[in-house]
Amino acid sequence: MAKVYDIFVIGGGINGCGIARDAVGRGYSVGLAEMNDLGSGTSSWSTKLIHGGLRYLEHYEFRLVREALMEREVLLKMAPHIIWPMRFILPHHKGLRPAWLLRLGLFLYDNLGGRKILPGTRVLQLKNDEVGGVLKDEFTKAFEYSDCWVNDSRLVILNAMDAHERGADIHTRTKVVSARQTQDLWEIDLQATNTGKSRTVFAKLIVNAGGPWVDDILKQSMGKNDVKNIRLVQGSHIVIRKKFDHPKAYFFQNSDERIFFAIPYEQNYTLIGTTDQDYEGDPGDVRISPQEIDYLCEGASEYFKEPITPDDIVWTYSGVRPLYDDGASKAQEATRDYVLKTETEGSLKFINIFGGKITTYRRLAETMLEKIGSIIGNTGSPWTERSTLPGGEFSVEEYEQLVANVREQFSFLDVGLTERLVRAYGMKVYDVFQGAKSEADMGIDFGNGLSEAEVRYLIENEWAQTADDVLWRRSKLGIRFSKKEKSKLEAFIAENLQSREVMAG
Repeated sequence: MAKVYDIFVIGGGINGCGIARDAVGRGYSVGLAEMNDLGSGTSSWSTKLIHGGLRYLEHYEFRLVREALMEREVLLKMAPHIIWPMRFILPHHKGLRPAWLLRLGLFLYDNLGGRKILPGTRVLQLKNDEVGGVLKDEFTKAFEYSDCWVNDSRLVILNAMDAHERGADIHTRTKVVSARQTQDLWEIDLQATNTGKSRTVFAKLIVNAGGPWVDDILKQSMGKNDVKNIRLVQGSHIVIRKKFDHPKAYFFQNSDERIFFAIPYEQNYTLIGTTDQDYEGDPGDVRISPQEIDYLCEGASEYFKEPITPDDIVWTYSGVRPLYDDGASKAQEATRDYVLKTETEGSLKFINIFGGKITTYRRLAETMLEKIGSIIGNTGSPWTERSTLPGGEFSVEEYEQLVANVREQFSFLDVGLTERLVRAYGMKVYDVFQGAKSEADMGIDFGNGLSEAEVRYLIENEWAQTADDVLWRRSKLGIRFSKKEKSKLEAFIAENLQSREVMAG
């Protein structure tokens, strides 16, 4: 008997998983299909920030900025293990925006969103502060303000985990081949992208959360022609060896009126980005261009005493943002706001998501649920604002104590590894260890602090099926792994999955 859902979500990025979680928590039956791994598209290639978007004030996006600023502290409380406060240093560049304009923008930034936890802006004299040490001497004054860091792909995974724990069916590596009306339901044909196996499910309503592929889904699965709703904008980042020792980030202005960040990354590195340029082609094939590398190196070298060159780069990544096509003349001017559009096919409806920011995914989901309720009837009420994501059942202030508690119980772990695991899993860290008494109890050591126990946990609880799933989306350890280490991990995962299939019959 084919499964019948109230809602079927296409796309396992942050918006799709956030909607699935909210909907199932209200009592709807929910299915979700992601053609690749969860968070493998735009959601894992962000700048890793939960932020209001200071530069959007210049484009008068006040509603978007206010909503994002309000969400910072909501999300921080929901997931204090994968989201944490960060201070940003904005040096005053005498040839660019005047100091009074920066001060005005930061005043609005401090006061638009009802800030309660995060500290406000202060003025720095760079010659008297450690953050000025790596900057050129010409920069003497800066503003320091607050935003938050996020492990973007883990935010997706945790939303999917919570949705699944509440009853949603999460189908990874599953493509929606077609969707058509059959009497009063959508008949949806699914195909596993790794095995080729097919099946059919039914739903009252479809949510198209395909991100960069949202128009492709309309064309290929829904049979729509001449579809052009989104503008693909490429954002690329470079990662270099750690440029500074303090935990604060830098917000830099460029002469083309764009901005970019230099952010502490994975203990030993500095992340620099992002770019903004229009993109044509398959979103899955996006790669950083030599021009983008030069742009970021030259821009950062404008500020840092020691120039940054392409030879300093240890890793790069690129993603495509599916922005709503509002006709803006420049990529950086296109709106980052989200647009939800309901369409009708026969007597049935489906809702498309265009655009959006990782910071506002939860509010997008609430707005989506209002639309869903008006179509198939309301069940339940908004609930996510005061919820926690898996592992986040502690306060921001309790993080250090949690690390200490884990260190006390699992004394064979060093401080660095303990902090990584608590940052990744929060209170779920005890599920990863499963009562281990010694390092030997953690099983195979794959290198760089990754153990067999952790990998098994990810396979059994977080849909991990490949080494890339583990190294780039469940963690960011891929930057440290050699090809040999990765091959060993890949072989172990393949063997483990095969044995699980045999046991399942």
